[in-house]
Amino acid sequence: MDIKIIASVFAGTVLFFTVLYAVKKSRKPFKRAVTSALSGILALIAVNTAGLFTGVYIPVSTLSLCISTVGGIPAVTVMLIIDTFFK
Repeated sequence: MDIKIIASVFAGTVLFFTVLYAVKKSRKPFKRAVTSALSGILALIAVNTAGLFTGVYIPVSTLSLCISTVGGIPAVTVMLIIDTFFK
């Protein structure tokens, strides 16, 4: 996967959530946006790292990266459930 795609997905998501949190009059919109995006990416990394021991993993693609960045931990959980049950 190209690093430009990963960087643009991350930057776009952070920008989107920053504007969203600013509209909601959040105290620190940029910090909340970065935290939200990073939690999804870290959850995806954690699932794939644990997959070495459990055999369950989520293939990393542009789509899974976008979903985990935008949706955070709940999106990674849903992708894991879908991957587990529909394999």
